Amino acid sequence: MDSTIASPLHDTSTNIIYPDSDGQPMANNTEHFKRIASTQYGLESIFADRDDVFIAADLLWYPVLGKPTLVQAPDVMVAFGRPKHERSSYKQWEEHNTAPQVVFEFLSKSNTPTEMIRKATFFEHYGVQEYYIYDIECKVLSGLIRFQEEDDVLEEIPDMSDWKSPRLGIRFDMSSGELVLWKPDGTPFLTYDEYIRIENTLGETRAELGETRAELGETRAELDTTKSYAEKLAEKLRALGINPDEL
Repeated sequence: MDSTIASPLHDTSTNIIYPDSDGQPMANNTEHFKRIASTQYGLESIFADRDDVFIAADLLWYPVLGKPTLVQAPDVMVAFGRPKHERSSYKQWEEHNTAPQVVFEFLSKSNTPTEMIRKATFFEHYGVQEYYIYDIECKVLSGLIRFQEEDDVLEEIPDMSDWKSPRLGIRFDMSSGELVLWKPDGTPFLTYDEYIRIENTLGETRAELGETRAELGETRAELDTTKSYAEKLAEKLRALGINPDEL
């Protein structure tokens, strides 16, 4: 996303505005959106049991206090060592000065070479450790990495075929002609459409469970009514000197 400024969010300590939106759409087309969403969902599923891994899509990242024009919104970013709580933007000085270690960008026709050079320079300068770029239309995958955490520059990964991310543990697979991400347990990331189908199935299952609970409630009510009637009848029989247990 571009770094254009839109709606304001005040930093009361410095009286500087840090917008929580750049006024640009999250994605440039449907395929772009689906790639962003499926990558975010897949990463969240991997780190679901860890409270110290923050994952976000299209979230404005401000690396320097007092400089609101220094900002980028990676398609997907991962910050290890940071809690999962909701944020309107990622202000690095409020995050123990922890930069997102891993960034994903999915390219479309609207991304110019100049823009991508500017983004790479930004990510390199402000601490990204792994930077992955996938051209959706051309089906081209590339990656940059600091082979040592203390390295000053991001170096190009010479061969991305079957590349495994050191920090995420995921594998990048281009053998089918387009990018497939594999989880550390050997299962592929679900596509966006697969996530939607699962969510729809879960919704139907929840609805069926709700109906079943309602039917059980009605059955319990009927049983309670029958039991109450039987108890009253037994009381009347006892009043007449008849033991209902002997009938």
